[in-house]
Amino acid sequence: MEAQAKQVLLITGLSGAGKTTAIKTMEDIGWETVDNFPIRLVNNLLDTPLPSSRDDIDPPLAIGFDSRTRGFEPAKLIDRIKSLQENKNYLISTLYLDCTDDELERRYSETRRRHPLALDRPAKEGIAFERSELEPLKRWADLIIDTSTLSSNDLQHNIRQQFAIEDTGKTVVTITSFGFSRGLPNNIDLLFDVRFLNNPFWDENLKLMTGLDDQVSKYISKDSSYNEAMSRFEDMLKFLLPKYQEAGKSYVNVGIGCTGGRHRSVHVAEALSNNLHEAGFSTTVTHRNLASRPMEALEAMQKPVGNRGI
Repeated sequence: MEAQAKQVLLITGLSGAGKTTAIKTMEDIGWETVDNFPIRLVNNLLDTPLPSSRDDIDPPLAIGFDSRTRGFEPAKLIDRIKSLQENKNYLISTLYLDCTDDELERRYSETRRRHPLALDRPAKEGIAFERSELEPLKRWADLIIDTSTLSSNDLQHNIRQQFAIEDTGKTVVTITSFGFSRGLPNNIDLLFDVRFLNNPFWDENLKLMTGLDDQVSKYISKDSSYNEAMSRFEDMLKFLLPKYQEAGKSYVNVGIGCTGGRHRSVHVAEALSNNLHEAGFSTTVTHRNLASRPMEALEAMQKPVGNRGI
């Protein structure tokens, strides 16, 4: 019996268009992933055997690269891809992530990140230069996803639908952190309110940090209610998620809310996702308000009790 060709997906596109999200989602659905990999070395990668612990599993491979990747030259990359496609042992395809200039500018402004090709210039100039550089790859790509109007969650669902290895029947769990003072997210199936936990916002040393920072996480986890609350949240989700799966529900959206959506909800969402993932569930985390500006007026919508802000 002839061996089936191994599927290899090359993922590229404009910086800020969602490559990191796409790569992470591919990994979540069972693909082997490598990011920022020099395409000139791809033959070495393909010839490298899998670890002995995985010798019975040979998942499809997703390779991410962009204008920041060493040796990035679009014309030579296309020639390299053409030569790879001549190898009948591999099924090579290319995904290009696109986005409008205005939306990319907005994303860089909102996250306060510098464009990698315009570190000392306006982001607009870096975006224009990169778009020109990547145009040959965009024309060459087998699939183009325009993320201009897509949220991170939308892009994840798009990737899952198009590149799922097989229908395993597992329910996909999306955990979204958010701030109640900025409104409820759409399409939430299960909602956990964590405003009862100590609020780092009222600590001047932690106010400008987020729930991704170790100092904030340690502060939150010292709350006397934290361990029991997390245990109960996990127990409830581990009980309910298989029930949703039995009912044929493909996606479950879990909302974790605090006041501003930058501290408590972010930390709890990450912790729950990690624990559920270890328990065998497919989880994805999004932080709706992580890049939002901290505002005392919003936090004060819930009058502080001690340092809790509930």
